Amino acid sequence: MAEPFTETQLAGWRAYIESSQLLMTRLEEDLRNDSGLTFADYHVLVLLSEAPGRRLRMGELASRLVFSPSRLTYQIGSMEKRGLVAREACPADRRGSEAVLTAEGLRVLRAAAPHHLTSVRAHFMDDLDDTDVAHLAKIFSRLGERLRSAPGKEN
Repeated sequence: MAEPFTETQLAGWRAYIESSQLLMTRLEEDLRNDSGLTFADYHVLVLLSEAPGRRLRMGELASRLVFSPSRLTYQIGSMEKRGLVAREACPADRRGSEAVLTAEGLRVLRAAAPHHLTSVRAHFMDDLDDTDVAHLAKIFSRLGERLRSAPGKEN
């Protein structure tokens, strides 16, 4: 049986879970209201906009989003229908495919970004000082590295 949390650990865990759920809900609501995008749509657009040639192999994109292959296929299909991305054969390996940011996708991202930044600032950054942000970056970078390298991970 697992060792129970201390009161401090339990308080920290509950504060993290509850506030992170509230934060993601607020950010998603603002994003949908301002741009019609979901958080997943926005994340795909950001990753593709930062990639060389504005394109990523589907497997790499799934890994970066922490999506299963089937979830990514659904996500990209939905975004293709709206003209935000295209799926193309990988030039280096015709068996693979890549998600490619379209001109419309880039336009939508550029229109959404200032509103999303305002939302992130209002709901997250404005209540933190530089020391808080540095601690969060350190904690979540370490946690992310450990989770990405954990045996048996799917993505």
